[in-house]
Amino acid sequence: MTSLPDSKAATGDTAAKRELLSTGSLRVGVVAAPAPSVLFVTFDRESGSYRGVTVDLAEHLARQLGAPLTIEGFANSGACTEALESGRIDLSFMPVDGERSQRVAFGPAYYILESTYLVSAASGISDLAGVDRAGVRVVGIANTTTIRSAARTLQRTVPAALSTIAEAVNAIRDGEADALALSRDAFRTLLPLLPGARVLDGGFQSTGIAIAVGRDKPSALARVSQFMEEAKSLGLVRRALDATGFADEPVAA
Repeated sequence: MTSLPDSKAATGDTAAKRELLSTGSLRVGVVAAPAPSVLFVTFDRESGSYRGVTVDLAEHLARQLGAPLTIEGFANSGACTEALESGRIDLSFMPVDGERSQRVAFGPAYYILESTYLVSAASGISDLAGVDRAGVRVVGIANTTTIRSAARTLQRTVPAALSTIAEAVNAIRDGEADALALSRDAFRTLLPLLPGARVLDGGFQSTGIAIAVGRDKPSALARVSQFMEEAKSLGLVRRALDATGFADEPVAA
């Protein structure tokens, strides 16, 4: 892939590199799942590497910074948040919400996600109102903005938190849950794993997936924000979405 212009990336690199590359490598956290989404990446056992939109973006940023790249996979965006806050990783991409914004610093979003529900065939649920009934077993991913929003909006049932996307998919497939709260784009690739399941119209949350660094790294934040704005305007995000199979998903303004 074509890199972004080096001349635009030069300003502030010295301070940004001190904050981003404390170990000499750009350590990036990604969220791994059984199928890709605009956020989720997959692990290719043959090559021993992760693939997805956020990996493509991380590779380009590392190339600009002239640094080796270390990719670490996490079970969910909550785990990425904890790793970024503690300094275990230098950079990540994750959905924005109020709680998370108190723990990490967000730059620009590259995509606006809509959270909704996937429901099992056996549940008989046909709309969002049908999810919010006593006895409906709703699952989501622990420590994520989506499950926090689902918990706020559901009045008659409470979502159960599972650690990984794979666990949530298994719960629906095995009849242990009726509905899964997640982003609509993710369901496109997960739906083939769940025969008879359907994705409901409408949603209960809309938020950006944004680049993020530690809160105490202002130069790093400025640098990655510049990178993301250029990545959007020059077509890098568009190409990353297309390469992952999301050619009809819009890039955030």
